Parts: sequence; structure tokens; C-alpha cells
Amino acid sequence: MTVQTSVADCSVTQCSFNDHENCSAPAITVGGGEDHAACATFIDIGAHGGLPKVLATVGACQRAECTHNDHLLCHAPQVHVGPGADNADCLTYEHRH
Repeated sequence: MTVQTSVADCSVTQCSFNDHENCSAPAITVGGGEDHAACATFIDIGAHGGLPKVLATVGACQRAECTHNDHLLCHAPQVHVGPGADNADCLTYEHRH
């Protein structure tokens, strides 16, 4: 089964992949540390990057403790990215209890 969790929106406007609050990276990687998930694809170099008319998906998720994570893939219907503990966090992250 192919999982393609979309990045619904991104409010981190200083990211080079942000295009009018949409992510133009083909896919993002979710990283971070215990109890929070960061968008490891965040780049702030002042130049626009990515591909035109691309809606990003979650390529990999390193937060195995997230309720949406199954075999390092995200199974949430969609994710939201925004400011958090890091410049860009996965705001859909939920710690598995």
C-alpha cells in the first residue's frame, strides 16, 4: 500500500520551499527530537526553491513515537507545518501514549 500524506499547508514563510503557504518541495522529511517533530526539509537561504505546482507529501517520518507513524511512514490524512519548538514543526504530530 502506498502512503501519500500531503502537506496541507505551511505557515513558515521564510522557508525557501514556501510558496504562498504551500510547500513546493516534492516531499518533506519529519525529524526533530523526543516529544516534538520538526520539518527537516526547512531551508532558509533567501532563495526560492522547489518545483512549480507541486504539493508536497511526507516522504519519511523519523518520529516513530507519533500515533500517525507506521514503519517510518506517516498515515495522517494530511499534515500542517508551522512554527513550534523549531522554525518549522509538524503540527500534526501526536505522541503515542
